[in-house]
Amino acid sequence: MAADAGDGRIHRLGARVLLLRPGAAGPEMLMVRGHDPHDVGRTFWFTPGGGLEPGETMRAAAVRELAEETGYVLEEDELVGPVWRRVALFDFASRPYTQSEEIYVGRVADAERRSRTAAEWTAIEQETIDELAWMSEADVRDAPIEVFPIALREPWAWFMEWDGETRDLGEVDE
Repeated sequence: MAADAGDGRIHRLGARVLLLRPGAAGPEMLMVRGHDPHDVGRTFWFTPGGGLEPGETMRAAAVRELAEETGYVLEEDELVGPVWRRVALFDFASRPYTQSEEIYVGRVADAERRSRTAAEWTAIEQETIDELAWMSEADVRDAPIEVFPIALREPWAWFMEWDGETRDLGEVDE
């Protein structure tokens, strides 16, 4: 659901998933590398997620977006959190967005739960997603391109063993 509040920005609600799996050197997170279709030179890593559909809950949007973008299928009750809340200000396809979002943690043991391939992506996903990669905390922290949410460059320990408190990241200009 998106709306223009008269300020020229598209305002919408969104949900994201920090999808984790065990790795040889510690946990790994599934990241998506993409680019803006109107600025193909700007590439960035981001977590699976996006805007809510009409009547959809945050959790429902999180699992839908995860499946659409990555093929990994989780049930809503398998999500932990929300671990973060934030308001992300960003431009995409030459349009300014204000997205109020919740970010959840999901876990998988392996790739067997994957049900969708890149051939099944929507047209915009095919145009803007370059790759999916499992990345360690060090890989994300040291990535030579932008990473969203920016807070993923900080230590992961606090959301790995979440205490039930949602961390408010405030307004973030990306």
